[in-house]
Amino acid sequence: MCDPLALVLIDERQAVGDSRYWSATECLSALRRGDISAVELVDGAISRIEASNPRLNIVVATDFERARSKAIAADSALAAGGSVGPLHGLPMTVKDSFETAGLVTTCGAPELRHHLPKTDAVAVDRLTEAGAIVLGKTNVPLFLVDWQSYNDVYGLTRNPWDSERTVGGSSGGAAAALAAGFVPLEIGSDVGGSIRIPAHFCGVYGHKSSQGIIPLDGHLMGPPGTLAVPDLLVAGPMARSPLDLSLALQVMAGADPMNSSGWGLGLPPPRGRDLRDLRVAYWFDDPRSPLEEAVRAELEATVDALRSRTNVVEIDIPFTLDEVLDVYAPLLVPIFSHVMSAPARYLARAARPALPMLRLCERLGYNLDPIRAGALTGAGLSHMKWLDLNERRSRLRWACRTLFREVDVLLTPTAAFAAPHHKTKGSSYTRTLRVDGKRRHYADHLCWIALATIAHLPATSAPVGVTPDGLPVNVQIIGDYLDDRTTIKFAELLSEVRGGFQPPP
Repeated sequence: MCDPLALVLIDERQAVGDSRYWSATECLSALRRGDISAVELVDGAISRIEASNPRLNIVVATDFERARSKAIAADSALAAGGSVGPLHGLPMTVKDSFETAGLVTTCGAPELRHHLPKTDAVAVDRLTEAGAIVLGKTNVPLFLVDWQSYNDVYGLTRNPWDSERTVGGSSGGAAAALAAGFVPLEIGSDVGGSIRIPAHFCGVYGHKSSQGIIPLDGHLMGPPGTLAVPDLLVAGPMARSPLDLSLALQVMAGADPMNSSGWGLGLPPPRGRDLRDLRVAYWFDDPRSPLEEAVRAELEATVDALRSRTNVVEIDIPFTLDEVLDVYAPLLVPIFSHVMSAPARYLARAARPALPMLRLCERLGYNLDPIRAGALTGAGLSHMKWLDLNERRSRLRWACRTLFREVDVLLTPTAAFAAPHHKTKGSSYTRTLRVDGKRRHYADHLCWIALATIAHLPATSAPVGVTPDGLPVNVQIIGDYLDDRTTIKFAELLSEVRGGFQPPP
């Protein structure tokens, strides 16, 4: 992979101190040229957090004193002319599910409000070893189980585009920190769209990596010290520029400590260096999750802008959202069953796909759509049923492999709607949304992110426009397994045609 730093030139007319919306790549270029110091970058980020965080509640734990000390050391190392890492001197924040040595990590849980890890999560360690400087932690929902970011430890995080709207979850604080101009780089995790949906709601870039290429040691979704990685879960970078996604992925990806003696990672290069080299398909229509008209308009305008510049291919999608969700939902819900409410947990233990049980759930207030019915089935999953679902997952993966012989990337919505208003009452099982005047189940968040998750595929969430209500819209760029560089490269090329990050008003 080429060095993204060599591809970017900062507008020399831009004031050196005005680094609020510089990309990570721009910050690093300025540092290497001596136009700005690490101390100036860190102090600028701290000033922005101190000024705006009281209103938005994005950064929930800070480490400013240690960050300033590291910035001083980073400047000394640069002055000495020694070898430095690819992220040397770059300020960033970290999602509050990744353990950080000496900095509280709660995962939004009151029982972990005093959890002070002794070591960094592996992904965080790789970023800091490359020179990144951690300023603090960003907010998440309780144990990451929501598409909003609020909890009883730190409260509610507000969207920089509209403070009455959600930032998404679970990497909602991470996306908001980027949109607000606090820092240029973040790290997220994703099992139910937790990178891609917050990126969409906040108008930034987020990359769900191919399954298994970024270690998750030290990422909390269970008690601290848990070694097993939950099925379907991945980590990935979040930023305001595709070049930054590429740079951070290069730092974080690789064998986990348990396997490092036996294998390495060699991601293939992008399938094309120019839009004309690529075959692009799109999938915007499925009766399971119709698009909000304002979102549809931005996505269709994106395809229209691409038609004269790339090979837009009309194809028949070989599966439906229902077929994908029938496999995905039952495999997803056991990951979260340990933090369900007591009634839902009781039903989960007793769950069977029989109609009488579903009717019981409805009488208790759980008006189940097919997603939640599948989730209920999954909560009481037998090993025999898991084996059946895993076989169906493997067949979906092979169908995707066939699809990506015909095309290079598949464009889909990230979610069917732009950022909704805050809705903290109830749960993911009982809440509803209103989209174009019609009531939708809250679990509709899962529909369009499910394919990439269940098939282990890379997916980059990239901003392409803004609705008439002033809310950002992202497109989801899905690629073949391990084609992470292709989806990120396409996001870069797309930004030259349409979209790209723009600051909130």
